[in-house]
Amino acid sequence: MTSSAPKESSRLNSLPRPLYGLFLFLSAAGILLAILFIFGYIVMIDIAYFLLLFACFLTNAFLILPARSRDIRIPWYDILAATLAFSISIYLFRHAWEISQIGWVPPTRLNLIVALIYTVLVLEAGRRMAGSFYVAICVIIGAYPLYAEFMPGVLSGLSYPFDYTIALHTFGTEGLLGLPARVVAIILIGFLIFAGVLITTGAGDFFLKIAMALLGGYRGGPAKVATVASGFFGSLSGSVFANISSTGSVTIPAMKKLGYPPHYAAAIEACASTGGVLMPPVMGAVAFVVAMVLNTEYYTVMIAATIPSLLFYFGLIMQVDAYAARVGLQGMPREQLPSFKKTIQEGWRFIAVLFFLIWGLVYMRWEALAPFYACLLMIFLSFFSRSTMLTPRKLLQALISVSALITQTVAVVLPIGYVIAGFNVTGTSASFTAGLVSAGGGNVYLILLMGILACYVLGMAGMQVAAYIVLAVTLAPALIAAGNLNPLAVHLLITYYAMLSMITPPVAAGAFLAATIAGAPPMRTAFQAMRLGVVIYFVPLFFVFNPAMILQGSIGATLFYVLTCIIGITFISAGLEGYLVGVGRVKGLWRPWMMITGLAISFPDIMVTAAGVLLAAVATSIIFFNNRKASTSVI
Repeated sequence: MTSSAPKESSRLNSLPRPLYGLFLFLSAAGILLAILFIFGYIVMIDIAYFLLLFACFLTNAFLILPARSRDIRIPWYDILAATLAFSISIYLFRHAWEISQIGWVPPTRLNLIVALIYTVLVLEAGRRMAGSFYVAICVIIGAYPLYAEFMPGVLSGLSYPFDYTIALHTFGTEGLLGLPARVVAIILIGFLIFAGVLITTGAGDFFLKIAMALLGGYRGGPAKVATVASGFFGSLSGSVFANISSTGSVTIPAMKKLGYPPHYAAAIEACASTGGVLMPPVMGAVAFVVAMVLNTEYYTVMIAATIPSLLFYFGLIMQVDAYAARVGLQGMPREQLPSFKKTIQEGWRFIAVLFFLIWGLVYMRWEALAPFYACLLMIFLSFFSRSTMLTPRKLLQALISVSALITQTVAVVLPIGYVIAGFNVTGTSASFTAGLVSAGGGNVYLILLMGILACYVLGMAGMQVAAYIVLAVTLAPALIAAGNLNPLAVHLLITYYAMLSMITPPVAAGAFLAATIAGAPPMRTAFQAMRLGVVIYFVPLFFVFNPAMILQGSIGATLFYVLTCIIGITFISAGLEGYLVGVGRVKGLWRPWMMITGLAISFPDIMVTAAGVLLAAVATSIIFFNNRKASTSVI
């Protein structure tokens, strides 16, 4: 779910009965179609399946995603748009073989009109989900074939007439019916169904209770609960916004009650929820897209992402612990905490399903089939408890939840087809790569900086997968070519930095949503979230230059750099929050000193690390004896 979830819920609840029934019918039909096609029970060419799926969920986009926030009741133009989306999808489905084998380029007058209307519908659905800025990027790059020949130097490419361009984008496998459609219809859909079933059966509440039972009693307990619970749930749900809305509605008030300022509580939840989407085993399903682009196996990507994700959460927990120690925040009273044993007894099925999913992904290598099997197991196990049992009412809720997730994903991913086509049909992808390398003067650091900025801009839409698809085609080859870098490390760097806009001003959509729940100033929350999420800003740069950190090297090197990162992050956290575990308060200029030494210790270079360790040891000794002297003089 996204931040627009309340509007979607209001629109859905206000639909006239016939349209509500149509939404449910299209949702059920689309989900059943996906299951039958992916498991091979029905046979058709891929684009025919894609178009039938669009008929269901692109139509649903205009039923539940309002054009304006005040459009709670569905207006006539949304009914018209939904009708056109369904009719054109079915029309194209009936001619799928002809489109695939013969091609509709150049288009007839009728097909040109069809392509134009369909393009407007796809872009409008994207605007409703991700905003005007996102769609503007898609339009500008999608129109590139119209003006490519007028561009200078390496950015110059083949130009096409308007009718050719629209037809290539809409009917060609380089555009709408290519990678974006395949990602949604084959890779992501199983995980979206799984996430919807998990949400309905109460997985979010279970992970929250487990985290509270384990960590709630320690100092700053609710903050640590938010961190761990959001990490668990976010990995499975794949949505930053759903994570914040579900776990944050409980953890943010608990943190405020304990004594955390509202903006700090909101920032903790925003960071933890953002990191959850990067956390194995599921990683918001972006790992499958990375695996497909790199033509490697899923478990390779999942294992590589494990250490950076754990380091991110380690840094977050160290900061919330240091803050709690510095200001004297205690844990929650034991009587307010759930029983760990009782929670496990009530929710063991969620743990069983999680291990089953990991086993299916890593050992059995079911890949895109794994979430379907896990979903089936979850439905079966839900009947072992009255609280999780999928009653007819809960089944309806699950259908609505799953359909909303798929509809949102279709709306935000499909416009990326126009971006990919805009680069590919002009032959500009290769020249764009060369252009980036040339603009950076062959300097890999400068190209990295430009790439990070591109990740941030495209990540503003709030959809990691969409941003990754674009940058995997354009940025990744430039980085790999410029520095002879590890391809997996480069692609993981893109996925991490594409999420930065969730907690980085001026957009910081995740931080703003959490601030709304906390009643905190949005911008202040966003800047605090940046501090708390500091690890995500530098660790991707480290593993790009030293792939041992993502298990792409010797075990000895991996252990060494992980250890230095843990030590370095500890000192960085001490500098940011003014408290070092085992030493005490860190004051004045010693705080930036701690941050600098921590960064040096983490840096993947033995000489820099050694210098950082030496400087940190000196500083720690001085701070320790100063604190001891101060406490003695007080006594």
